[in-house]
Amino acid sequence: MNVVSILVIVGIILAGILLLVLLSGIRVIPNTRIGIVEKRFSGKGSVKSGFIALHGEAGFQPNVLRGGVHYLMPIQYVVHTAPLVTIPQGKIGYIFARDGGLLDPTQTLASNESVSDFQDVEGFLKNGGQRGPQRRVLREGTYAINLVQFIVITDGRVYSLPLSREDMDVIQKMANVIAERNGFVPVIIKDTDDKIGIATVHDGPSLAQGEIIAPVVGDSSKDPETYHNKFQDPDKFLKAGGFRGRQLQVLVEGTYYVNRLFATVEMIQKTIIEVGNVGVVVSYTGDTGEDLSGKEYRHGELVLRGKRGVWEEALLPGKYAFNTYAGKVVSVPTTNFILKWISTQTGSHKFDENLTEVSLITKDAFEPSLPLSVVVHIDYKKAPLVIQRFGDIKRLVEQTLDPMVAAYFKNIGQTRTLIQLLQERSDIQKIASEEMKEKFRHYNLELEEVLIGTPSSPANDTQIETILTQLRSRQIAAEQIETYDRQEKAAVKERELREAESRAQMQTSITESELSINVQGNQGKADYQRSIQQAAQIRALAEAEAEKIARIGIAQALATEEQVRAYGGPQFQVTQQVLNRFSEAVQQSKVDVVPRVVVGGTKDSGSGNIMEALLTMLLSDRFSALANNGEGQKRSDEIEQLRSEIRESITPKGDKKE
Repeated sequence: MNVVSILVIVGIILAGILLLVLLSGIRVIPNTRIGIVEKRFSGKGSVKSGFIALHGEAGFQPNVLRGGVHYLMPIQYVVHTAPLVTIPQGKIGYIFARDGGLLDPTQTLASNESVSDFQDVEGFLKNGGQRGPQRRVLREGTYAINLVQFIVITDGRVYSLPLSREDMDVIQKMANVIAERNGFVPVIIKDTDDKIGIATVHDGPSLAQGEIIAPVVGDSSKDPETYHNKFQDPDKFLKAGGFRGRQLQVLVEGTYYVNRLFATVEMIQKTIIEVGNVGVVVSYTGDTGEDLSGKEYRHGELVLRGKRGVWEEALLPGKYAFNTYAGKVVSVPTTNFILKWISTQTGSHKFDENLTEVSLITKDAFEPSLPLSVVVHIDYKKAPLVIQRFGDIKRLVEQTLDPMVAAYFKNIGQTRTLIQLLQERSDIQKIASEEMKEKFRHYNLELEEVLIGTPSSPANDTQIETILTQLRSRQIAAEQIETYDRQEKAAVKERELREAESRAQMQTSITESELSINVQGNQGKADYQRSIQQAAQIRALAEAEAEKIARIGIAQALATEEQVRAYGGPQFQVTQQVLNRFSEAVQQSKVDVVPRVVVGGTKDSGSGNIMEALLTMLLSDRFSALANNGEGQKRSDEIEQLRSEIRESITPKGDKKE
């Protein structure tokens, strides 16, 4: 093999090596990742200050490689691939810068006033970006961030290009702090929770001496330079003059992306003023205001709302987003409430839970315990005066009303015996109510009523009970006397009543007898009249019946007379009737009309039979005379008149003579 061949082979090998070297400089970056470039050597040397090579020096370069094909000299450059930073919806990402300016002594977090784009490392460093934890946070989205310059801390993951173990230990501690403060999610306050958020800022200048809470700053949206939108923009908050520490401004219903390294948020309940109450505000912060209580009031000052001190205007019933770290709201009942000086009882407001019965010494040296109840009312307009003077209602009751009421009734007890104290309770209540109203009015209270209970004796002391027993016995005896007296009067009244009832019954009997006599007399008269009427009726009926019979008889006689006349007169009629009867008798007796034996005789001798005699009589003139015996007798006038009436009634109208 000659030299030429050797040289050709060597050239081919070198060309291959060169080709491989050149090919090794090609970098393919997926769209889901970035490339962080590290320069191994440079003619400009290494970075003299900082961590990122801004001017082409050897070291980590500020710009990253996005998805695609890139060529870099393989010997000079190293490409470190890293994932894109993804912040899920409803989450917060925190930034830690490895390079940048140093923090001021008053700073806790790096300022982002002039830099806000963490994807531009060169712009961040050149425009004054500071190293360390940043004030601005990342909202939901995907970011191509140089993970050598910035470390991104999210919920459950830290995006970083590890450089040292110590570095990662710092980042992990910071992540733990954020998690403890629930800083990976925004602050969410629901209107149904009745809560508010109290912010405590951990960055910025400290409060002045004597101040306990930072004032409200940058709350006007009309000033975009300082409007921090509820601590969501720390740099604007500090630019507006905000201080570190607990803030007076509160967070109400809404969602807030607050950097928990910059400010923590504490949730507290809203201040709720119930119906029947007002809230007196005692403010611990604010400017000193003008005293509005008046010249006559010398127990403190009342100031306008927002000033330091007791606000002149109380809060009416409702819900308030009041920062209880900046003051307190004292609830004051505006309805009547009862204070009970009774050890076993307590009112609903608990103002009297430490009150006990008032110990008395009576005029007769008894030492009873007197239970009391006092009904009190507070005018809602005077509630601030009461709170300014006493601090709260319970302190007013225990430190002022209790000794005042006890002293008053002790004085009452010394002027009366035990029995008088018992018997004159109503009068004592009335007098106490009137006299104590002025005392209560002096404290801006309105006394409605005083109620006194029954005195009781101390433990193991039965003297009062003995007196009460004697008093009860005396009262029972008096009641018995009264009862007996009334029973006696009742007995007299009952006797008089019985007598009256007897007299009434007798009078009733007499009246009934008189009525019975009258009734019987009237009944007798009625019976008499009825008898007269019946007799007259009977007589009339009898007369009518007699007249009827007479008329019938006369009518029959007239008919017979007419028949007789028609058949030959009375003699002929009688003869006919006799013969008819005779023939009927002969027929029924079966006697021979013509005798079989004729007994003869003479006229003179009077002999002969009955048939002969009968026939002789019928044929004689004597029978005729007998038949006409009454013909010549004179008839009575009445009969004749009756006969005339009957004749007239039966005579046809046509036959009457004119």
